[in-house]
Amino acid sequence: MTEAAHLPAPPADALAHSQQLRARLSERIRASGGWIPFSSYMQSALYEPGLGYYVAGARKFGEAGDFVTAPEISPHFARCVAVQAAEVLRAGGDILELGPGTGALAAELFASLEESGCRPGRYRMLEVSPDLRERQRSLLARRHPEFLHRFEWVDQVPNAHRGFIVANEVLDTVPCERVGRVGGELIEWGVTETRAGFGWAARVVTDPERAAKIAGLLPGDGDYVTECNPGAEGLVRSIAESLAEGLALWVDYGYAAAEYYHPQRRLGTLRCHYRHRPHDDPFHLPGLEDITAHVDFSAMAQAAASVGAEVLGFATQAQFLLSCGLAERIGRRSDSFDQARETAAIQRLVGPGAMGESFKVLAIGRGVRGPLAGFRLGRPLAL
Repeated sequence: MTEAAHLPAPPADALAHSQQLRARLSERIRASGGWIPFSSYMQSALYEPGLGYYVAGARKFGEAGDFVTAPEISPHFARCVAVQAAEVLRAGGDILELGPGTGALAAELFASLEESGCRPGRYRMLEVSPDLRERQRSLLARRHPEFLHRFEWVDQVPNAHRGFIVANEVLDTVPCERVGRVGGELIEWGVTETRAGFGWAARVVTDPERAAKIAGLLPGDGDYVTECNPGAEGLVRSIAESLAEGLALWVDYGYAAAEYYHPQRRLGTLRCHYRHRPHDDPFHLPGLEDITAHVDFSAMAQAAASVGAEVLGFATQAQFLLSCGLAERIGRRSDSFDQARETAAIQRLVGPGAMGESFKVLAIGRGVRGPLAGFRLGRPLAL
């Protein structure tokens, strides 16, 4: 029995929504000869217009959704990011945020920069979901009514950006490929239809160049399943190319390549989330559940470097936040309940068993001098 078998049943309208997406995916699989790459399935499950998980209207973030991100756990996350952003914005420039979610990071980051005298010229937000755009706009109108004109929603990465770029939990949701080795053969897993619904189907990789790239990732010589993500590499490359001068910060869970493709990690990192319950079945409720994979930060760094950007730092989230003064920002509160709640939130952000070690921060830039504020403490991680 899979982990998904223990998940709560969705309400009838949500189930109908998922079934509509299933029907569209079924048509696509049949039109493609009975098999589509997993990356194509994941693209539809997350981003199919009107139906995908991230573009439909169901609540995703926060305790009432499927997961909670760092900016919602504590405002201190954004305040620490502001310390790093201020180093760049003192000379002027704009902010671009990819995948702004609820708008919590934007609201607190702007407030912190305004307080420190480093207000950005514009705060651009690249968001694919119309529903989330409205939620972001509503939050920012409440928090910053006098500066709402400085916030701008965009559909693509601006050219020649100068300033600061931040992407928190974006790369893990870029559709990935599932590849590996079985019985000595290099394999790509795709999606087919069975009597029970969607299922995995393997194909041997025949393209020599692609086979060589996959073989170069895999350790040892036994069976191994993993993910690679040319799409995420392409996004990092695009951001690096668009950056005329400034810094781009990527925050996500993942590893450097040596740890990502470790012999003990032979089942990959693919994970789904539904109502705060992680599970292993991406075919369970397409359109209603998040699908993610850990980030290979070595590949992301190489993608940035391939277009002339400089890798300026790589650290755990705990190292980054503490370097940006998190410990100094935590003050004693007179209300013991508030103090306990703040302590618990900080522990989630920096604790080794929580986000502190599993999440990493990668900095790439052009024309920025180091050392950067967020990478001054602890030994830098090796990419």
